[in-house]
Amino acid sequence: MGIAALQIKVMPESPDIDLEQIKIKVQEELTKAGAVKINKVEEQEIAFGLKALIVTLAWPEDKETELALDSIKKVENVSSADITDYRRAFG
Repeated sequence: MGIAALQIKVMPESPDIDLEQIKIKVQEELTKAGAVKINKVEEQEIAFGLKALIVTLAWPEDKETELALDSIKKVENVSSADITDYRRAFG
């Protein structure tokens, strides 16, 4: 089984949403879905006070990435989740 390095952009529903709560819930849901390791979660400025979360994680190559996206999308106050980078991890 290989491991992929996956980067997902998570958008909240509005700038007023508490990103810390979303971070916690997203990490919990990804762990349940089968993430091997969550490397980091960063905030990225978008516009007008809106920030996205950029989640970088190790994901098993034999699992569909839709599992990760679906688990994030069911978190309360998440508007969307999109894969921005997918690479095979070596080493």
